[in-house]
Amino acid sequence: MKARIHAPTLSNLQRLAAVLRRGGLVAIPTETVYGLAAHALDAKACRAIFQAKGRPANDPLIVHVLDLAHAEELAEFNDAARQVARRFWPGPLTIVLPKKSCVPGIVTSGGDTVALRAPAHPLARQLLRLAGVPLAAPSANPFSYISPTTAAHVQQGLGRRIRHILDGGSCTVGVESTVLDLANPSKPRILRPGAITAAQLAKVLKRKVPTKTRSAKSTARLLSPGLLDRHYSPRTSLRLTGRPAAGKLTALIFLRQPAGRQPANVYWLSQRGALDEIARNLYRVLREADTGGYREIQLEKLPATAGGLAAALNDRMKRAAAKL
Repeated sequence: MKARIHAPTLSNLQRLAAVLRRGGLVAIPTETVYGLAAHALDAKACRAIFQAKGRPANDPLIVHVLDLAHAEELAEFNDAARQVARRFWPGPLTIVLPKKSCVPGIVTSGGDTVALRAPAHPLARQLLRLAGVPLAAPSANPFSYISPTTAAHVQQGLGRRIRHILDGGSCTVGVESTVLDLANPSKPRILRPGAITAAQLAKVLKRKVPTKTRSAKSTARLLSPGLLDRHYSPRTSLRLTGRPAAGKLTALIFLRQPAGRQPANVYWLSQRGALDEIARNLYRVLREADTGGYREIQLEKLPATAGGLAAALNDRMKRAAAKL
């Protein structure tokens, strides 16, 4: 049976909240990407996430909460973590902290830290209120494939493996959250770049916040999602290039809309090259090119001088193009 896409009515939200409380799975919208949610304190429910996605057990889950007060029930917060949570929550920031005993080991891949986020999407927040439980929710797609930014994307990837998808429209950010490790508050570090930048975090924490650039081994226990060399990847071979060039059966993806009429194999991420628009469209356009029957996808790289969201976009593009 194919997963049902539910309209965001109050009765549907109440029904889906009950599904989550009972240990079921529901794909939910967030401002970053769609997540596959389960009751975070129910080990059996969280195990079903790994099974549905084909996700390896060493890749921990992000736990979504309504606010700082709920997050403090799950992790040992320090002053630095409270500062950044008050500044950036709800929003696209995940904080890694020492976990409390109530968090099942499967959520943290057996580690002693847990990744927490308060999403900003109004439907995700309403569902958290109605469910009354924290929700573990990695991206709602088969493991390592392109993340979903619409309900239709979820249905295309997991439609035969789950039963419920909440339709919240297109995601407004379009790339996964920034992950900030604050387990040791004197040594903050970004594990995965996102919409909340190192400069923004440094301003709040009053210290430099480096980004961990080394990828993790596939067999090691990961501190957070998004650390493997290959991730967010199309099935079609993807190559990053300074300027896509015509080729036989090649999809060309430009950062900015080219002038003039373009053939069907030409795609673009933004009309004028705006980073926020590139982020919103990246996964959608990669999916379109991936289903076009091409032998290769060429994706234009961001210039080295680009700031803001560029770190997150470069990270996703690099991992999407990595070879097995």
